[in-house]
Amino acid sequence: MARNIIDGKKVAGIILQQIHEDVQEWVGRGNRPPKLQAILIGDDPASRTYVGAKTKACREVGIESDTVSFPDTISVRELKEEIRKFNRDDGIDGILLQLPLPGHLHPSQVIETIDHRKDVDGFHPMNVGRLAVGQPTFRSCTPAGILELFRYYSVMTKGRNAVVVGASNIVGSPMAIMLSRENNSGKATTTLCHKYTRDLTQHTIQADILIVAVGSPKLITGQMVKEGVVVIDVGINRLTDVTSKKGYRLVGDCDFDSVSEKASLITPVPGGVGPMTVAMLMKNTLLAAKKSIYPSKE
Repeated sequence: MARNIIDGKKVAGIILQQIHEDVQEWVGRGNRPPKLQAILIGDDPASRTYVGAKTKACREVGIESDTVSFPDTISVRELKEEIRKFNRDDGIDGILLQLPLPGHLHPSQVIETIDHRKDVDGFHPMNVGRLAVGQPTFRSCTPAGILELFRYYSVMTKGRNAVVVGASNIVGSPMAIMLSRENNSGKATTTLCHKYTRDLTQHTIQADILIVAVGSPKLITGQMVKEGVVVIDVGINRLTDVTSKKGYRLVGDCDFDSVSEKASLITPVPGGVGPMTVAMLMKNTLLAAKKSIYPSKE
């Protein structure tokens, strides 16, 4: 890869290898292997691909996994009851509810049903609240993976201007919290931008660290960033491409060609943030099995 490209696959591979060794050590002490229960609603091809990648990673590190699929007509009541069954199953350590959900299922209604001690995605209000006040918690996997990339590539956050574009509960909001916390992976002066932000460029041009997660292809161009910026592109967008065997190509939320000319470091799409998200899910599942975050029932 080019000198300024952040290799998410490489870093994720290092983390997964360490998790594999930790799982072996855990099982070697007489414990059962950690188990992840995935829940898939409907037949969205992208969701099936994502769940497949996560269960593949489970096999690689020695974590057991199971995927249950429900039709997209399942009611809120029915889905909640299925989740409660997994909550009560002591053989399940982590519960993964693959998003997005069908329109009639509001994520917040369903996510709150998941036992926060098994919420390895880090989406439950209990875990988000603990994150906000600096308590031990399951951290959202994508922001946690980004911080691991910063650690590997020695990206300093203390005192730097960090701009997050996109205020979702999955990436943007928890990312802003992590960057602004008074700990060794935070202490940045953090700005959170969103679809209502006026004159986005006046914020992005000031960023020492720019994280973009809005799902808008090539939203950020080279003219919107300064020289030396560190860019994390979380977006994964499909653009029609008749020259590709698949008929499409994946691009991020940044115009890679123009932004990479100015960036000191930048993540590619794909191969940047995605592998790190999966790696951190594996880490959270192991933590759940070890009861590292919640030592006893609360």
